[in-house]
Amino acid sequence: MSVQDLLAELESLGDPARRAHNQKAGAPENQFGVKLGDLRTIAKRLKSNHPLALELWATGNVEAQLLATLLLKPKELSASEVDALTRTTTCAQVADWWNSYVVAQHPEKEALRLKWMKAKDRWAARAGWNLTASRVAVDPDGLELEALLDRIEKELPKAAPEVQWTMNWTLGTLGIHHAKLRARAVAIGEQIGLYRDWPVSKGCTPPYVPVWVEAMVKRKG
Repeated sequence: MSVQDLLAELESLGDPARRAHNQKAGAPENQFGVKLGDLRTIAKRLKSNHPLALELWATGNVEAQLLATLLLKPKELSASEVDALTRTTTCAQVADWWNSYVVAQHPEKEALRLKWMKAKDRWAARAGWNLTASRVAVDPDGLELEALLDRIEKELPKAAPEVQWTMNWTLGTLGIHHAKLRARAVAIGEQIGLYRDWPVSKGCTPPYVPVWVEAMVKRKG
């Protein structure tokens, strides 16, 4: 199946209302408003197809990039290719799928994390903080956790919105998983106030760190 055939199929599945909603949330105009579930259905039909995935990504279309993350074979990408593709991400939803399905599965993700933690590019930095949050939670040995808190306290208020999300995720993860740092993580979250007024549905936890940390610690028991 060609890229053009897939783009036509994606366009046929698009919904104008969803497209408008996506744009309001920060997606570019080059998107159709396709349900994420429909993308997963297409990916299941196509199975892994690395060359096609790279072509889809290169279109810059949001749904094509999302679909690409489900078709790519992460280990067939070099670290430099992952770096370059990360920097051509189109929106936060694509970044989240890319980081989960490609970056997190790459054998050189730690080297990429170290590079991206120094990056000026918003999508590379977002990916770097995403990997850092994962390490804070499951593999913190070797990380300077206090230094991470220092950096977050200094940089979070002025970071790009795309970077703020995963930097804030790292802050919350520090508070949830490291009891000795919890009070400071919560204090930083309270002082900065990021996502304090974030609207959430009943029963959901907001990304505002003081509330989020408290809820997750209680859940862990």
